[in-house]
Amino acid sequence: MAPPMIDPALFDQLKDNIEKDSSIRKDLEQIIEELNQNVSYTQGVLTKIHSTPRSKYPALLSQVESGIKKELETTTRLAQFASQYPYYKYNYKWGRTLQDAIATVLLNAWLGGMGSDSKPGEVGRLLTLEEVGHVFGVPVNLKDRDAFHITIEEYLLALISVVEDLSRLAMNSVTLGDTELAVQISGFIKDLHGGFQMLNLKNDILRKRVDSVKYAVKKVEDVVYDLSLRNLIPAKDAQ
Repeated sequence: MAPPMIDPALFDQLKDNIEKDSSIRKDLEQIIEELNQNVSYTQGVLTKIHSTPRSKYPALLSQVESGIKKELETTTRLAQFASQYPYYKYNYKWGRTLQDAIATVLLNAWLGGMGSDSKPGEVGRLLTLEEVGHVFGVPVNLKDRDAFHITIEEYLLALISVVEDLSRLAMNSVTLGDTELAVQISGFIKDLHGGFQMLNLKNDILRKRVDSVKYAVKKVEDVVYDLSLRNLIPAKDAQ
């Protein structure tokens, strides 16, 4: 009797590999789902900025930072788990959720949160990619080893989400009588748009999202122009 042409052990090995991969994905998805819940809570608190006077930001941002603390704890677990495996095999699973988490940190810092005794928070502060990595306690833009990290693309996509939130805030701040904030947002978004124009972007998704920034610029410029026509811009902001 001729021996089998295919060793049955081959399929046993394949079966083991499939089951192992399935187990990894399941554990990973559980952590990502927890992070997603943390982010959703923080985003929910952040939406209150659209109806909150600036004088009450400190109390609101304290709530936001409680949510961010949970995001950071879950991201630490995600980084520890994901770094055991090839980064590019699973990174697509957490990309969007991580972008949203980064956006909550960026927006919170821009609104005056994320301060310390040595460096108090201030409205209009933009955290760099490296500062975001420090907040999350994970490396950024890794090139020398295969491990969990925050990419430049994730940072930029998160920043675009912040622009969209700020363009909405510019209009709502006028409703609350804070024309100064609307003018500050306009200047910030225009500066960002100019910065994006300097980048040679290869990522198709990122290029399309960047296009939305120019519409945000136009939207906020229209708000500020309307304020100027009604002489509602403080003299120092009109200069």
